[in-house]
Amino acid sequence: MPKMKTHKGAKKRIKVTGTGKFVVKHSGKSHILTKKDRKRKNNLKKDFVVTETLTRHMEALLPYGAGR
Repeated sequence: MPKMKTHKGAKKRIKVTGTGKFVVKHSGKSHILTKKDRKRKNNLKKDFVVTETLTRHMEALLPYGAGR
């Protein structure tokens, strides 16, 4: 059986923590920022841990962990 391939787009956007959780950036921080208040934009800067539901999808995209 051939090796599974890592999804290159996911590899660039997703980090894997030491415990195996997936960390990604919030969306909505690139344009149309004038209508968003400062608190909202500051909260969008922070990375967040992916929910368990999406973790299964991430594991399929990154079978060997994102460059661990």
